[in-house]
Amino acid sequence: MAPVHTTPQTEPMTDPGTDRDMDTDRDAREYDVVVLGAGPVGENVADRTRAAGLTTAVVESELVGGECSYWACMPSKALLRPAIARADARRVPGLRAAVRGPLDAAAVLAHRDEYTAHWQDDGQVGWLDGIGADLHRGHGRLAGPRTVTVTGPDGRRTLTARHAVAVCTGSRALLPDLPGLADVRPWTSRKATSAHAVPGRLIVVGGGVVATEMATAWQALGSRVTVLVRGKSLLGRMEPFAGELVAEALTEAGAEIRTGTSVASVTRENGTVVAVTDAGDRLEADEILFATGRAPRTDDIGLETVGLEPGSWLEADDTLRVPGTDWLYAVGDVNHRALLTHQGKYQARIAGTAIAARAAGQPLLADAWGAHAATADHAAVPQVVFTDPEAAAVGLTLAGAERAGHRVRAVDVDLSAVAGAGLYADGYRGRARMVVDLDTGTLRGVTLVGPGVGELLHSATVAVAGQIPVARLWHAVPSYPTISEVWLRLLEAHRDA
Repeated sequence: MAPVHTTPQTEPMTDPGTDRDMDTDRDAREYDVVVLGAGPVGENVADRTRAAGLTTAVVESELVGGECSYWACMPSKALLRPAIARADARRVPGLRAAVRGPLDAAAVLAHRDEYTAHWQDDGQVGWLDGIGADLHRGHGRLAGPRTVTVTGPDGRRTLTARHAVAVCTGSRALLPDLPGLADVRPWTSRKATSAHAVPGRLIVVGGGVVATEMATAWQALGSRVTVLVRGKSLLGRMEPFAGELVAEALTEAGAEIRTGTSVASVTRENGTVVAVTDAGDRLEADEILFATGRAPRTDDIGLETVGLEPGSWLEADDTLRVPGTDWLYAVGDVNHRALLTHQGKYQARIAGTAIAARAAGQPLLADAWGAHAATADHAAVPQVVFTDPEAAAVGLTLAGAERAGHRVRAVDVDLSAVAGAGLYADGYRGRARMVVDLDTGTLRGVTLVGPGVGELLHSATVAVAGQIPVARLWHAVPSYPTISEVWLRLLEAHRDA
């Protein structure tokens, strides 16, 4: 089976005669670059360094392809797609009556299993081999500058890096400190995307992306879902209307949402999960999912051997190099800049290019938007939440822009007023906002909520990342009748304000 997530397609390269031919000593090997972690981020670092002719080792203790391929992006979207497609179909006159009954949960789960390659990584391993990177299976730990030890099924070996070690180990689910929680065997994001049976009742603790997406998926598959949110709303990092519209749709679908609620205790009694809230309410369910945050997977990778704190997020500059070193890079989730696969892959391309340039003794381009600077993950981070409705955003919210000291104005449009939206879905509900910088005349952020809006986000990302003046956007004419006509309506609202 082909790799289960999109990786750079590079023609197989002939190794320039170092690692594969240098010796047969399995205990010590030298490379130009050693990459810790073979998820999408590590793969992209390896792709760029191999393309530059640098010998590269990749170390992985689990499946090549990482969290995204097997426990996050791909399986979650495979679970969500049928739910969203059914919801969309039910909004189309003439089709609504043809879409009856529940989803075929067994077929959905089987399709999810195919998208994860049944948790086999042969395709990903083949891709790594095709670019000429060496895979070392086992647990990798730093053992001082430029040195990594790998303990695996075939023993222990030491890898040294002439130029760089890239830490691409990602993040893991963070569970709250509740007594006896381990005995409850709670779901985290991994179990929520890989479960092989639909629980009759599911409690979801959290209000962020994982919580809302998994509540959407399992509710559609037949679970009776209760969402417990400590804050005041869902999707608290987005514009307030995003969480409001998603909550409204989840409630209409049958889920119960309780805001301002925390879990005080949780036990499993005769197979049933019993959660007691801080208000003293007792809730029972078959499973409970905690989607309450992420922690870096850096607790046992030898950071202490190079003067860094084990288990910490790693600071990185705009070339993704750890300050105070000339060889250590922190790429993807571990640097806590943007915990998103696409942003991690973007950082990886920057890091790999920077490593290659430094290895060749070439100067790094000073241009903030050049090949060696991960600038966009400061100001133009895009994200789509695949709920029903979808919530998509890039850049700053209105509140975030104001906190940053920008003089801005929010421009809002009801998406139901857009002709293409009405054709897309009968009774279309959605909203769009652009945050305009009044001093520069450019966009600081855009948020779109509604069915199908995820496919509109890249145009917003281009506008924000490219710092395109609003006056120039008037000449980017949207096709009629499409939902993208919302751009014209936003510009008109800005003009008439």
